[in-house]
Amino acid sequence: MSHTDEPRTDGGEPLSDEQLFGQLAEKDRVELSRKERYSRALDAYVLAPARVAWEDWRMRFGIFIITMFVFVGVVGTRLVPRPGTNQAPNNLQPFQGGVSAIWEDGGWIDIGLEHSYSFQYFSIPGFDLEYPLGADNYGTPIGRNLVHATPDMLEMVIAGAIVSVGIAALIGITAGYKGGKIDSFLMYITDIVMTMPGLPLIIVIAAIYPPRQAWLVGVVLAIDSWPGLARALRSQVLTLREESYVEASRTMGLTSKTILSRDITPQLMPYILINAAHAGRSVIFGAIALYFLGILPFTTANWGIMMDTAYSEAHALVNLANFYQIFWPMAAVVVISFGLIMFAQGMDRVFNPRIRARHAKKVGGDGESVDN
Repeated sequence: MSHTDEPRTDGGEPLSDEQLFGQLAEKDRVELSRKERYSRALDAYVLAPARVAWEDWRMRFGIFIITMFVFVGVVGTRLVPRPGTNQAPNNLQPFQGGVSAIWEDGGWIDIGLEHSYSFQYFSIPGFDLEYPLGADNYGTPIGRNLVHATPDMLEMVIAGAIVSVGIAALIGITAGYKGGKIDSFLMYITDIVMTMPGLPLIIVIAAIYPPRQAWLVGVVLAIDSWPGLARALRSQVLTLREESYVEASRTMGLTSKTILSRDITPQLMPYILINAAHAGRSVIFGAIALYFLGILPFTTANWGIMMDTAYSEAHALVNLANFYQIFWPMAAVVVISFGLIMFAQGMDRVFNPRIRARHAKKVGGDGESVDN
């Protein structure tokens, strides 16, 4: 006898399975309007991750640094004049005049109503800056060079990170989930690329087809940086595909594309994004090194070219009076790399489902607003 066949204690007729489960399903059903569905989606996918990110100081710090470089690359280049030779005295020291320049005329800063700092389209009265970061051996202002080199550096970082992480994710996740001959074939290609010497390969490619666009430099530098991540992602997917929720999705008849996009890839996003930040750093270091060695063509302003000029023309590592010429581009590389590391560490919390659920206010959070 099933539990539904047992007589009711109040003497009434026993309920059928359809009646019993039908009543429970009806009770649990919550009708949501379109506005409520959009509100829940906005809270789950935008506001909750933003709250998690804002509570992590590493994320705030990383976003601040990256935003600062993006602002300089987008807005700064429209405000600061383009760099050129003989715009300033040769080998002009940074902050010429020191602290006393603040209250004395001349030097790197002048304060007073008679002074104004002119941008390309407007001016700010009350102060004037005169090449605060100094000038190089050819009288090119270092500050202007740094500002106008930023867009190309950002372009290289974005292109290199997308290519490196994109190829690794596509090959690693597909190989791990599909298995069989597809896995063997993709890992065979991965192992071939992994065994190639990366730096000589990039030098040969750059010598045969010199990349002149910044994004193309990033793509070339990312050619050999994806196999390690692809191998690591494949190993992660081999474990995830045996999880009960993935097995349930397969039992329900969901397609491989749906399972990969909804069940497996989100679990790998923290690892992928952390590696994207590291790939961006690798592109920066690789580009700086190749420009410094003179392997990549000198086409536009670049932090590596600035370091090469400081080393070869101003002898910055021997003549310490000119060390500032190599210090400023080096400082820019260190700061943006540090920002990418902080951003990647903060993203680890953003993609943690438990932390994100605690910050969701509409559903599942501490401030539950939907009556169950």
